[in-house]
Amino acid sequence: RVPGRRGLATRQKLLDCTLAMLENHSYRDLKVVDIAREASTSPATFYQYFPDVEAAILALAEEMANAGNTRLTLIVQTGTWRGSAGYETATAIASAYIEFWDDNWPLMRVIDLTAEEGDQRFRSIRTRLLNEFTVALSEV
Repeated sequence: RVPGRRGLATRQKLLDCTLAMLENHSYRDLKVVDIAREASTSPATFYQYFPDVEAAILALAEEMANAGNTRLTLIVQTGTWRGSAGYETATAIASAYIEFWDDNWPLMRVIDLTAEEGDQRFRSIRTRLLNEFTVALSEV
């Protein structure tokens, strides 16, 4: 069943609380009951949207990777690469990449850790994020 407007808002609130809690807690220490409490809802509500904490983190990582691909590849694809403007474009890309990492460090930390541990789901998100950016750079 597809959630309605209120259901989507509840799901987003659960994701927002999960992300906020990742800033101060290891993802392995996050518990459904704590996320639900932070979102002012019940664990049963959490389970309506996600089977476990890891599924919520995967949803966040997917959203972040999609937004990151758009954000980073757009600069590469629309930048001017000739003359001194090429240097400015390269500087803008480096700044955007660092800013993206700073904006998303809690999720990037989890993605990198779990990918290095061999979790294929997180590895595929990391690969997709880095690959699309790298492909865009190679096409310049």
